[in-house]
Amino acid sequence: MTTLARRLRTTDYFTLAFGTMVGVGWLVVMDDWLLRGGPLGAILGFAIGGAALLPIGYVYGRLVMAMPDAASEIAYTGKVFAPEVSFATGWMMMLAYFVVCPWEAVAIGRIAAYIFPGLDSMELYRVAGKPVYLPHLILGLGLTAWITALNHRGIRLSATFQNWTTFGLLALFALFAAFGLAHGSAQNFVPWFSRGGFLSTLLVLQIVPYFMVGFESVPKCAEEASPEFRARGFFRAILLALIVGIVFYASVIAVVSYVHSWQPLTSRRFATAVAFERALGSRWIVNVILAAALLSLLKVFNGNFVAASRLLFALGRRGLVDGRIGRVHASNQTPSVAVFCIGLLTAAAAFLGESILIPITEVGSMAAAAGWLATCAAYYRMEPAPRQRAIATTGALIGLSLLLMKLLPFVPGHFSAYEYLALAGWVLAGWLLHRGRAKFRA
Repeated sequence: MTTLARRLRTTDYFTLAFGTMVGVGWLVVMDDWLLRGGPLGAILGFAIGGAALLPIGYVYGRLVMAMPDAASEIAYTGKVFAPEVSFATGWMMMLAYFVVCPWEAVAIGRIAAYIFPGLDSMELYRVAGKPVYLPHLILGLGLTAWITALNHRGIRLSATFQNWTTFGLLALFALFAAFGLAHGSAQNFVPWFSRGGFLSTLLVLQIVPYFMVGFESVPKCAEEASPEFRARGFFRAILLALIVGIVFYASVIAVVSYVHSWQPLTSRRFATAVAFERALGSRWIVNVILAAALLSLLKVFNGNFVAASRLLFALGRRGLVDGRIGRVHASNQTPSVAVFCIGLLTAAAAFLGESILIPITEVGSMAAAAGWLATCAAYYRMEPAPRQRAIATTGALIGLSLLLMKLLPFVPGHFSAYEYLALAGWVLAGWLLHRGRAKFRA
């Protein structure tokens, strides 16, 4: 039986984790972050939420060292729980990764239209009151086709692309942040919160899981490590990606709020670019920011595509869905059937347009929290050492808290009807696939 190619190194795992985690939210929905929390509320939300994920990152690091399996959460929960729990965990985590793919396919049109306003033309239809333009749709579908082809060709090609785009983003961020710090004022932070300090931080904290999903993408490619790779590298890549991600999000919010008074930005598209353009009075800085956003979009699309396709592949290989999805391409050594399935689903979802951006953020947060909870619970069952069990318990409680924030109706920022509808649709699709799966394994 053909196996997955073994080509990845420690740097590749770091760029996969960080690149899958940090997308273009810092440009596309900065207005929403500031509206929810104000500058300090947003910074605290990401700092607290990110730090709270460190125990979960620790659990993933320990598990992938012990079980380097592409099935990841499916394998971990399958070792100690019933197959139904294993499937449900994998299916929810696949949602957390998959929903990012159409998000980026839609976002490419928004970013391009900011550069070329003429692209906001040729309206085809509306979804939830938001227009879907033909040029946006063409860009999104074209990008989806390209990412699909890239991942079909081989993991080494995909990893090299991930490395260049990740380090390119970090370099460009350092450049525009340095100019921003030279032209801003601390007075722009006032008022520090959009509403009360606790509520502002809570409303941002609720969406942090969506924007921090990705550190646990490392185990999905654990079977693709090069022969000389040492298992400790998995652990280091996960924790480093988490720490760098926290610093990045907190820094970009602080820089934007320092450059320009934040309240007028809450009603502006691409608030990050608007803040810098007004502060510096120049368009070139906007071009730098948009270039950074484009690199970030490409890497986060690619990273989440890799993770989603590996999880779908693992579900097929274990017979939890149609076994043919678990096939590996004979020459490319990639899970080609799963890759094309994710590509087609992404293309279909892209037709929903901008209406999916905020609901996807909410549903993705809940799905990730559910997967983290189940993984920490599995680690608790596996690990007899009191210290390790304490970390697993902490991670499970954090996952449960993040999950309940979205589901309990009395918590501010809980799911609306649209989010519940999207979640119900995904659960139904999983149930049908699981019930109708083939009776053989690939």
